[in-house]
Amino acid sequence: MKGIGLSFPDRYRPGLRAATLAVLLALTGCAVGPDYRLPVVQVGDHYKEAEGWTQARPSDEAPRPDWWRSFEDPRLDGLMREMLAANLTIAQAEARNRQAQALVRSAGAGFFPTVGSSASATRSGGGSGNAGTGSGSGGGTGNQYSLSGNVSWEVDLWGRVRRTVEASEAGAQAGAADVAATRLSMQSTLAQTYFQLRAFDAEKELYRQTVAAYERSLEMTQNRYAAGVAAQADVASARTQLENARAQMLALDRQRAQLEHALAVLLGRAPSQFGLEAGPLLAGVVPEPPAGLPSQLLERRPDIAAAERRTAQANARIGVAQAAWFPDLTLSAQAGYRGSQWAEWLSAPFHFWSLGPALAFTIFDGGARQGQLEEARAVYDEQVSAYRLTVLSALQEVEDYLVQLRVLAQEQETQGRALASARESLQLTRNQYDAGMIDYLSVVQVEATALSAERSALSLRLSRLIASVQLMTALGGGWQVSELERPEADTVQSQ
Repeated sequence: MKGIGLSFPDRYRPGLRAATLAVLLALTGCAVGPDYRLPVVQVGDHYKEAEGWTQARPSDEAPRPDWWRSFEDPRLDGLMREMLAANLTIAQAEARNRQAQALVRSAGAGFFPTVGSSASATRSGGGSGNAGTGSGSGGGTGNQYSLSGNVSWEVDLWGRVRRTVEASEAGAQAGAADVAATRLSMQSTLAQTYFQLRAFDAEKELYRQTVAAYERSLEMTQNRYAAGVAAQADVASARTQLENARAQMLALDRQRAQLEHALAVLLGRAPSQFGLEAGPLLAGVVPEPPAGLPSQLLERRPDIAAAERRTAQANARIGVAQAAWFPDLTLSAQAGYRGSQWAEWLSAPFHFWSLGPALAFTIFDGGARQGQLEEARAVYDEQVSAYRLTVLSALQEVEDYLVQLRVLAQEQETQGRALASARESLQLTRNQYDAGMIDYLSVVQVEATALSAERSALSLRLSRLIASVQLMTALGGGWQVSELERPEADTVQSQ
């Protein structure tokens, strides 16, 4: 019994070889459409607000992938590891990237022929007669069995498949950059939320100490009132001050709980399944990584890389639209067996085959192809503008955080002197009240000023920590554009 396959007489083989050679030569041609060129953006050679900063040296000063470790907070390190493994927003971005990778493999399938097979069994019959004359003739019935295989291949003469694969690869690389951007955004959100929660812990400790001091003041004022050396108004002022401090401390509990719930969602947990113990606000030294050159930002920001890859994707789709103006060449072949008897089905007399090219060309389509081409060009122009805007916005972010860190450092230094003076003034005022030289209302005013100075100092420290996180994020957090690998696809492309 013969196997199923294609076999051609010898007289056809020279022609087949010539046709195959012509197809291979055609495949080496260039794809239609513009070749991609990176859009030019003027980024300058320095940062406007980088006063006193030095150019980054990639060896030791550039932001690291684990940039949050520079804050030297072990609890933050642990939360980051857990978040990177369980965050649902990152999981969504990774799933979208896998979809883009699958599109690359799907587009690459256009380089290869489509192979199929079919089998059928039919029974048919027919007859005719003349009822008026009583005579007639009849036809018999019979079986028909068929088994065939077919191969079809659309030759990529004009590079439509190549441009499609190029667009899919650029889209997949943009998806990989989106994953990195999402991961960096979640890291930044976690760090900022964590520091805000720790700042509430520190502020609550401040209020705890303040409430304890106010309780002692109230007790002392009540004793003085009982001894007849203080007015009842002093007792009322002391009690009012104490209750206000207690109310503000309760408000901190509410705000801290909400931040704890936000951390739970970032970690992929239900709020009821997560709790963070109270702790100090660490990071005594706020890290300030050098900004480097503006051009290095293009290599460090994943959102810039994603915008650039989408520009390349839009450029490749112009070639796909232009290829629609050229004829399509399809090579097809079919072979098999057909017969009416099983016993003779796979014998040579019942073998059939066919081979031939088909050239298809659209003569008139009412302007559909022209519209698609104009749309592709407009999408490319849009992506170029989006890329340039992304670069300029990134530069603005870095400039903003540079000046914010610099000014906040100056504010913190000034606030430190104000806090020292407020503490000294409070101590002197309390001594004067104990000596009976002033009334308690004067003490209340100085204590309120001192508490405000303490809170301002704590707020400035938190602002510097958050600004440092934001600057590291704006600089790419240690991410590099070299991490974008070419998507793997089972394709063989002509160079």
